Amino acid sequence: MAIDKVRDYFGQFGMEGRIREFEVSSATVELAAQALSCEPARIAKTLSFLVGDKAVLIVAAGDVKIDNGKYKKQFGTKAKMLTPVQVEELVGHAVGGVCPFGIKEGVRVYLDESLKRFETVFPACGSSNSAIELTVPEMEKYAGEEGWVDVCKVVDLS
Repeated sequence: MAIDKVRDYFGQFGMEGRIREFEVSSATVELAAQALSCEPARIAKTLSFLVGDKAVLIVAAGDVKIDNGKYKKQFGTKAKMLTPVQVEELVGHAVGGVCPFGIKEGVRVYLDESLKRFETVFPACGSSNSAIELTVPEMEKYAGEEGWVDVCKVVDLS
C-alpha cells in the first residue's frame, strides 16, 4: 500500500509517528479539512500533470486552482492532468492520497507559492484517509521539490 511507502519514507527521518490516519475519508480538500478540523486552504493538495512524458506534481494550498496562463508560462505547455490510471502508474499513489512522499523516481515536485501563507499545512500520506502536519520549511525539505512556482490562483470555496 502507498501509505506504507510514505510511512517508510518518513521513518528514515524518525517522523512516521506524525502521520495521522482517520476513520473517515480525507480524499478531497473538503473531507480532509473536516477530518483535521482546519480551514480548507491549509490542506496541501497535490496536483498531478504530464509535461512531455514525465509526471509533475504541484503541491498547492486547498483554496487555489491552476491558472492556465501561469502554468503555460512556467512549463511551456498547456496543463494536462494525469488520469487516475496514469497517476498510479507514474507517481505510485492513487487519487485521493497523492502526495510528494514515497513516490516513484523521476517524478518532479514543485511547491506553489500559495503554501507560503501558512505556518503549517496538511498534505496526504499516500491513502485516502491520511495526512501529516508539516511546516512550510519541512515541506521544502521532505517533498524533494525542484523549487517554488507561482502557477495557481485563489478560488472562492464558499
